[in-house]
Amino acid sequence: MDLSTKYLGMQLRTPLVASASPLSQDIGGIRALEDAGASAVVLYSLFEEQLRQERVEFDHYLNVGAESTAEALTYFPRSTEFHVGPEGYLKHIRQAKQAVDIPIIASLNGTTLGGWSRYAKQVEEAGADAIECNVYFIPTNTEIQGAEVEKMYADILREVKISVHIPVAAKLSPFFSNLANVAKRLDQLGTDGLVLFNRFYQPDIDLEELSIKPNVLLSSPQELRLPLTWIGILYGRVRANLAATTGVYSPEDVIKLLMVGADVTMLCSALLRHGIGHLRHIETGLREWMEEHEYESVQQMQGSMSQQRCPDPTAFERAQYMKAVKGLQHVLVNG
Repeated sequence: MDLSTKYLGMQLRTPLVASASPLSQDIGGIRALEDAGASAVVLYSLFEEQLRQERVEFDHYLNVGAESTAEALTYFPRSTEFHVGPEGYLKHIRQAKQAVDIPIIASLNGTTLGGWSRYAKQVEEAGADAIECNVYFIPTNTEIQGAEVEKMYADILREVKISVHIPVAAKLSPFFSNLANVAKRLDQLGTDGLVLFNRFYQPDIDLEELSIKPNVLLSSPQELRLPLTWIGILYGRVRANLAATTGVYSPEDVIKLLMVGADVTMLCSALLRHGIGHLRHIETGLREWMEEHEYESVQQMQGSMSQQRCPDPTAFERAQYMKAVKGLQHVLVNG
């Protein structure tokens, strides 16, 4: 049985990839991910704010705000509490490459061109097999139009692609007026992979202290539907590889995502909840299901249930939404 898949030009043993998270902050964690069956590891992100730290003191900026990301489980740390700065991140890549045999994918997290191209080059020189650009941007300026936001994504990916020779993936949010068009534009720029999706985090309010506080929530299995829908729609329409992230918890989740067209499935929250060893459970379940249903390879199932190949393409569109609503109404009336 062949579980191998190809992602960002790399042949991977299985479609199970560890996405950016605190689990990759030390070499021991990366080794444990490899031992448990991860076919590649996306390192925790090097934040744009860390790049600025070389030039500007911005401790106050880091501790006042409204958003956080999946990797910053306790919100942006104080400047003295960063796990590593840019030089430390490059050293971490070199050490990871020496410690394990699986591909190491660096993650750059930011919103502006800034030093991205310069650090992308250094990440490549440090030995990273690929780069994942996590463009984390929440437009709060009422004067910024959607086209400007989309151009920013395109500019960043173009700049990074020009700067390096290794593959580059774009980690996107679902919040575009036309996600399919954004995907097409990035694909035309030569982006090697699209990672669907990152998650924006909203703050909470401490009613006793009357202050804004971070509120980072791990993803839930129910969130799988969003990447499943869009990967099913984009499969066959873009040349870039498609990676699914958010809500991947079980062997069944992996199988569904492969069937709609994912090249790899990325795990973060499931491993933080259930431990790194959960990877073995997922791989075992994937093998058992494929054997029971007589699939000889991952490639055999990839895209078989995408919109392009689905007997009812409207299953991914509005027609099925109306059917679902009417079905719920029938249950409420007759239940």
